[in-house]
Amino acid sequence: MKLSNPIELLRFLPRSLKVYGFIVLRNRVQSEPVTVLVDKWPKFRVIVCKPSYEKVTFKKYSNKHQVNIMDLKAVIEWSRFSPFFLHCALLFHSSGFSSGFSLSSLSESHLDLVNQTWKFGKHPGTLGMIRDMIAHFPSRCVLDPEGRPVSWILTYACCAMGMLYTLPEHRGRGYAKALIGSMAKTLKAQGYPVFCFVEEENAVSYQLFTSMGFTEDPSHRQVWFGFNNF
Repeated sequence: MKLSNPIELLRFLPRSLKVYGFIVLRNRVQSEPVTVLVDKWPKFRVIVCKPSYEKVTFKKYSNKHQVNIMDLKAVIEWSRFSPFFLHCALLFHSSGFSSGFSLSSLSESHLDLVNQTWKFGKHPGTLGMIRDMIAHFPSRCVLDPEGRPVSWILTYACCAMGMLYTLPEHRGRGYAKALIGSMAKTLKAQGYPVFCFVEEENAVSYQLFTSMGFTEDPSHRQVWFGFNNF
């Protein structure tokens, strides 16, 4: 059974894109179980995607609700918060690799590396979150001649690209652009929305994505809240 009909959410893009991406991805990929709640059907104004706590394996990091409120009058002042919202354009970049380097996907053997280098990693439950992302959602990485990842990008449960990282000794070789381009092409070809979030103070990432044709939507800001179980 489909979680929900995402057509209604299309009317509110780009504000609804995070929840829209979550619904589209979950309708096609079976990962951790979720419950989707709406205030009314079919013309809902509020939609909440919440983990099914009694079934989730990684409970310490399962409190990941996706909330979308259609009525702007009911929304708090989002502009206080800093992350930039970027949506996809149609320009993708490809780059050749040095001899022995290749493009691949992440595997479970790379969990610790991703968790240790992620800005928000190394917390209880993040390993389970990353394991779920690698197992069920698209990822890309550049492997060195020994088969070790030197650069990578993943897909969050809301379908946003993220966790982009290149080991310091391998930077400046175009790996990040190649990964973004490959991931964007894959998501677009499979009918997924292509977007990401960039923190307002992260000028390097902002310049990287905009140089590849991504554009900022200045009317939208994103914020993350913690929820108690409900």
